[in-house]
Amino acid sequence: MHVVVLGAGYAGVALTRRLESRLPSEVDITLVNDGEEHVLVHETHRAIRRPAVADAISVPLEDLLDRAELVVDRVVDVDAGARRAELADGDAIEWDFGAVCLGSETAYYGIEGLHEHATPLKSLDDAAAIRERFLEVVDDGGRVVVGGAGLSGVQVAGELAALAREEGAEVPDDVEIALVEQLDEVAPNFPASFGRAVREQLGTRGVDVETGTAVEAVFDDRIVTDAGDLRYDQLVWTGGIAGDDALDGDRPVVRADLRLTDRTFALGDAARVVDADGEAVPASASAAVREAKTAAENVGRLVDHELSASPDDFAPRLASYRFDVPGWLVSVGDGAVAQLGPTVLTGAAARASKAGVGAGYLTSVGAVRNAVELAEEELL
Repeated sequence: MHVVVLGAGYAGVALTRRLESRLPSEVDITLVNDGEEHVLVHETHRAIRRPAVADAISVPLEDLLDRAELVVDRVVDVDAGARRAELADGDAIEWDFGAVCLGSETAYYGIEGLHEHATPLKSLDDAAAIRERFLEVVDDGGRVVVGGAGLSGVQVAGELAALAREEGAEVPDDVEIALVEQLDEVAPNFPASFGRAVREQLGTRGVDVETGTAVEAVFDDRIVTDAGDLRYDQLVWTGGIAGDDALDGDRPVVRADLRLTDRTFALGDAARVVDADGEAVPASASAAVREAKTAAENVGRLVDHELSASPDDFAPRLASYRFDVPGWLVSVGDGAVAQLGPTVLTGAAARASKAGVGAGYLTSVGAVRNAVELAEEELL
């Protein structure tokens, strides 16, 4: 029997590691990923200001796996019903049970000129490109616009403001940083108290926050919005996510058992998950890791049933995922905002919490050295 996991982001790594311990030894497990390393995507904004952090947040996948086979290739097409995926090198991989954990791509929503003129933040290469261009803006003076005031956009804006000051520039006198959001609030998908604290932290760092402003088109030197034109020298876009190209840009809806078909699961950013309470689950690293626990248990129950049951036995009852996280965290340059239950924290306590989350995750997957390095970088 063959179990395949497509993608080695948070969901894929967590799922594969759980399957290694959950499934019988006679079951083959394969993890397919387009690179040899697992990257903490939620920490890539740190590499804009401190490129050395890339080493701390990149872990060789071979170091994280016990018995699973790693196939390094890009998935170009997924046929969940046929239990088959096409790979970029021309090969195909098939499974008895599988999981789609391919993460997401940046959504550009068909906005004229946006894809051509904006830099996303989906990789360490993106972080390096943002840094290189921003340092030019610092030297010459100018305006940087960050599109999208979700957690990624907030963290990018915060890092840019801090980097500008480290380079001797004043924000906003020498360098203007504008965070533009279509909806009326910063961090619009999170509690209002959290969003207000985030907005205040941005303001103290000189970031101009423009909510209720929709981007309609982008040209070489200006952004057309429904509130008027914005001049810019650099544009970073974090305004939304779409499905992987292998899924034709779609993020299919899955219910609480996380099944896309009877033998294929989808989780993490690759899917739009509706939990056991009928609530839409926000795309986040914490949700992906927790979904992996449910998916691993369900794959395990199905595998056990197939290996041991007679044809007349009823299919096993599957576990349901319920979205439940203790709170939310976001870094804003050298600061942070944390919400734990109804309590919103800023300052040293929030910053320590943010550092602990990334380090704790790395420790949980066995990358202790990386955890120490990341904690040191976060608390510099």
